[in-house]
Amino acid sequence: MSEVFRSGFACFVGRPNAGKSTLTNALVGDKIAITSSRPQTTRHAIRGLVHRKDGQLVLIDTPGLHKPRTVLGERLNDLVRATWTEVDTVGLCLPADQRIGPGDRYLIGEIARLRRKPVLAIATKIDLVPKDRLAEHLLSIQQAGDQAGVTWQDVVPVSAVSGDQVALLADLLLATLPEGPPLYPEGQLTDEPEETLIAEVIREAALEGVRDELPHSIAVTVDEVIPGKTIKVHASLFVERDSQKGIVIGHKGARLREIGSASRAQIERILGSPVFLDLHVKVAKDWQRDPRQLRKLGF
Repeated sequence: MSEVFRSGFACFVGRPNAGKSTLTNALVGDKIAITSSRPQTTRHAIRGLVHRKDGQLVLIDTPGLHKPRTVLGERLNDLVRATWTEVDTVGLCLPADQRIGPGDRYLIGEIARLRRKPVLAIATKIDLVPKDRLAEHLLSIQQAGDQAGVTWQDVVPVSAVSGDQVALLADLLLATLPEGPPLYPEGQLTDEPEETLIAEVIREAALEGVRDELPHSIAVTVDEVIPGKTIKVHASLFVERDSQKGIVIGHKGARLREIGSASRAQIERILGSPVFLDLHVKVAKDWQRDPRQLRKLGF
């Protein structure tokens, strides 16, 4: 009898900074989603592909569900809700180094409305806590599910950093998917356009070492990619105020040069070719609150 092949979609949801992007990268085996210690780093539903002999798992890393304070925040929350209604399976990420809080309970309550859909509770970042704290966290997850009327498909503790139980999580996710043929060619790791990946790499570099108020204010667009022996990439970093522009550029352009050199190496890996990277910083006043500017920036 031939082995069953399963294929389908699973999404990771959770509060901001719950470890969703790091876990996506660990399962895919390569970096396709940007990561940062700053909350709300993810702004797109990024798809990563896990290829196995017995199946193909399409993972969707979503932005953190949060209390929105801007039009951008509302749109990101809408994106999360739209994604979890469309996938086969949902993985709720609950970091082990944080107590189950009101934000988690709200999210579990929302997920309780998804009838007849497998939901795995994933205790992330288990490398950061001792065993007794982890046991307490797993019990809290079980109790929070019981209170909201959610029957977890599984409760899985994992560490994306150490790799602990990542393979088990892949097994459990795959087991929930329907039987079917591969959805993407073997070896493809994501279906994101190259421009999206390039813009995300630049934004990740820009997020490193900037002040707390800046991360949410930075958006990146790729204006032009010109083929050649050395590929020319022209990109714009948008901030909301002139004072933020100065912070991103830095003293005599030092900060912008750091962003350029940090992101160029990764862009060369994505494109498989030497890259000349041209970055410009522009002000789009209060773009997070302006629907017209949000559309221009791709939200």
